[in-house]
Amino acid sequence: MTTWVEVPGGGRDRGPRAVARAWVEVLVRPRRFFRAAVAPGDQAPGLTFAMAVVLVEEASRLALVPGAVPALTGSRAVSAVITVTVAVLIVTPAALHLVAAIQTLPLMVLADERAGISETVQILAYAAAPCALAGLPIPGVRIVATAYGAVLLVVGLSVVHGIGPRRAAVAGAVPAVLVFGYGFRGF
Repeated sequence: MTTWVEVPGGGRDRGPRAVARAWVEVLVRPRRFFRAAVAPGDQAPGLTFAMAVVLVEEASRLALVPGAVPALTGSRAVSAVITVTVAVLIVTPAALHLVAAIQTLPLMVLADERAGISETVQILAYAAAPCALAGLPIPGVRIVATAYGAVLLVVGLSVVHGIGPRRAAVAGAVPAVLVFGYGFRGF
């Protein structure tokens, strides 16, 4: 995580179109996506992707759920902007890297030839794709979105770290609870 890679090998394209394309690809063809899109040392597209997911989720939640905007200032709009900004620019990168570090612990035990932490960061980021819809005030949509996110995490761990689905499910259990159960309010 502390090594700068000037020219990463492989990985995702950059820009809004690439983020939209990645969102569709990871939802429709996750195995293929994780095999082709996750590259060593190429965290920037994944982080950008996760930030875009949180932006959509939080903005829609604050806009559609009555009472969701905290009273930080005298203006509801300013409070909403502050909340979304903090969630996207501070909480998302910090949480993503913290959970990736936590995710590494079970992978050290369960994966003989595991990929690096950079790849784990990317898996967590892209697995959050369905959670862009978790801000809608429909409990069923949030449950399906967060459950599918957990499934994508297991698929990503299995493909990228070269472990079976059962081991991936065990390895991803705590991170899935943290990210999808609590972070995106699946519980």
